[in-house]
Amino acid sequence: MVATVIAGAASRDGATIEARALRGVGGLGALGIAEGDVVAIMLRNEPAFLEAMLIARLAGCYSCPINWHYKADEAGYILRDCGAKALIIHADLLRQIEDGVPAGCRVVVVEPSAETRAAFRLSAEQCALPPGATEWEAWLASSLRYDGPPRQVRYSLPYSSGTTGRPKGVMRQVSRPEQLARMLEVTQTALGIKPGMRTAIVAPLYHSAPASYGMQSLLFGDLLLIHERFDAERLLADIERHKLDRLYLVPTHFVRLLRLPDDVKRRYDLSSVAFVASTGSPCPPDIKKQMIDWWGPVINESYASSEAGFITALSAAEALSRPGSAGRPLLGADVRILNDAGEVLPPFEPGLIYCRQSAYPDFDYINRPEDRRAIERDGLIAVGDVGYFDRDGYLYICDRKSDMVISGGVNIYPAEIEAVLITMPGVADCAVFGIPDAEFGEALAAHIQPHGEETLERVAVQAFLKERIADYKVPRVIEFAETLPREESGKIFKRRLREPYWKEAGRSI
Repeated sequence: MVATVIAGAASRDGATIEARALRGVGGLGALGIAEGDVVAIMLRNEPAFLEAMLIARLAGCYSCPINWHYKADEAGYILRDCGAKALIIHADLLRQIEDGVPAGCRVVVVEPSAETRAAFRLSAEQCALPPGATEWEAWLASSLRYDGPPRQVRYSLPYSSGTTGRPKGVMRQVSRPEQLARMLEVTQTALGIKPGMRTAIVAPLYHSAPASYGMQSLLFGDLLLIHERFDAERLLADIERHKLDRLYLVPTHFVRLLRLPDDVKRRYDLSSVAFVASTGSPCPPDIKKQMIDWWGPVINESYASSEAGFITALSAAEALSRPGSAGRPLLGADVRILNDAGEVLPPFEPGLIYCRQSAYPDFDYINRPEDRRAIERDGLIAVGDVGYFDRDGYLYICDRKSDMVISGGVNIYPAEIEAVLITMPGVADCAVFGIPDAEFGEALAAHIQPHGEETLERVAVQAFLKERIADYKVPRVIEFAETLPREESGKIFKRRLREPYWKEAGRSI
């Protein structure tokens, strides 16, 4: 039996969710979707997102979450690259990307809930169903329940990237039953999943870790609340009202919680919380200490990636004694710090982090075998993080070899933004990089070299980008320079541009 799900004023028990999901499996079959196919999901946080993932799981399909901020080019690229046979999407988001939906991809349209409409200020016109659309509720109601044998479980298909500017789909091989059990053990250990748990989903489900957390909570939990978007005091109120005992939060959530007035913090009973999982971006030690001082020793952090899975774990007690650490290897993880020659480095000497979680089946990058080979050495993979071990085997992340920026737990790839920005009339060259941000960990800055005597305005640059990429990828800080510093190779010397911003931050990522 799956968990009861509450979203706003709506509540749906586990038996109903299971029955709807089995009808959804039958509905996919009627649309021509077979085992091993990809079902894309582009929804905000609503019960339909979890139901869509459960339908894909029961159907033996891969579920591919798509960031709902994406525009037609961004979403269309992913849909084409993964070969999605179906797309489950909110009505207003379909209008946002309709020019990018490939022919042959079957579309099921979800009308945004009243809570979503209110949270995102969506008009009735925006949420209206397109003429002739296959509507989610009607589709489920008219579909025949699947009553065949259980199908092979396949996984979420997240999109990751490097510095190429185009994301890559991480598709895992099918697990043997014993490996699937070990994979569940690792995931549940890192995320604190426990039978009968009571939790709330407050992070966007289109991210891989919240999606994994949401699915495991649905399958093993008793109660699962869904918040359309994060509201710090609302979370505290729900913890007290529903006696929530498990949560998944990222450092940005911690910052917003800590900014609440002291009288608000004291207003709610949080004693039911036993485990908070955090991954996706490093949590600043002072932020973590403040949360532990307030909530108690319940904050647990993991180092993970879409490619490698969960690699390390760090308890609250360990965080206090070893501030800044990402923890020790978790249940079968092999982690090594190597130099460019592939030699293992001694404690405290930074190098590229190579790792593998044996509990996870291997993966491929869709349509990019050469990129998969490029990050592997001796059976281990590196996603671009630089770190070191101390003498007791605790891992510390000290930098990223790639230019990737993590803002509020979201991976942002500057090369993608630069590829769009360079097409703006008047832009001769540009560099996008991460700078410190108190709330999100990192924010984006762009330094632009205009053509000749061209005059560019910050507002015009941001408007140009907003028409072409998701709003959260648009740099907040924009500076103009006659020339940009370059390395001997001719590449823009980004480190020189970044250093002044980070000099007083006391950290490098």
